[in-house]
Amino acid sequence: MARRVALVTGASGGIGGAIAEQLAGAGFDLVLAGQSITPGFEARAEALRGTGAQVALLANDLSDDAARPGFVEAAFDAFGRLDALVNNAGVSVMSRGDILDVTTESFDRSIAVNLRAQFFLIQAVAKRMIATPSAQRRSIVTVTTVAVDHHVARVLAEYTTAKAGLAHALQHWAVRLEPEGIDCYEVRPGMMKTEMTSTTTGKYDALIASGFVPAGRWGETSEVGRAVAMLASGTLGYATGQTIHVDGGMRFKAF
Repeated sequence: MARRVALVTGASGGIGGAIAEQLAGAGFDLVLAGQSITPGFEARAEALRGTGAQVALLANDLSDDAARPGFVEAAFDAFGRLDALVNNAGVSVMSRGDILDVTTESFDRSIAVNLRAQFFLIQAVAKRMIATPSAQRRSIVTVTTVAVDHHVARVLAEYTTAKAGLAHALQHWAVRLEPEGIDCYEVRPGMMKTEMTSTTTGKYDALIASGFVPAGRWGETSEVGRAVAMLASGTLGYATGQTIHVDGGMRFKAF
């Protein structure tokens, strides 16, 4: 049987890289997308090829409407098929602070990348999947955040607003795409040590020590990767629309 193929956006980052590693281990060939193809991104691809996976790299700005059709076609053409889309790309706020100080620039950027771009990428990939029927179930897995779980923080208002909108949109996609043999899932990571959290490590170390995360530790990006790989495998079709929390129980705590 031919290896399944997954497109992973935001694949040059920490969580995206962990997702790619787990998918490769689960028997997927990979189309990895990032804003640019850096030497580090190339090195990651080469390491994944060493596991037996075929890997193609694509540079693309997901918020660029004009580039989207060509990007999707390139993703399908890389290995002649696409069985899974992993929506992982995202941006943080331009400046952490009081909601009274949120700028229109930061708000618009978060909505453009964390909501609008994800919505229309799902639309474009779903249309292409429907146009090329498959005997196997296919999947769309989108990474959001634990902050969607009714948490209201003192910072990140524009980021969490965009992610909450995306989480709601995914319910619509799950209902629409289920009859097409395409399962949709959401993964909500908790506190992961990534570039996005590097500026607040000390703050969250203290919160973890105080019991903020019931598991008592930071999450490992590989744990997110394993959850995504399971969902992308196509074996949980009757569970479409579900959300998997990889947060150490953090969703039950208040900010």
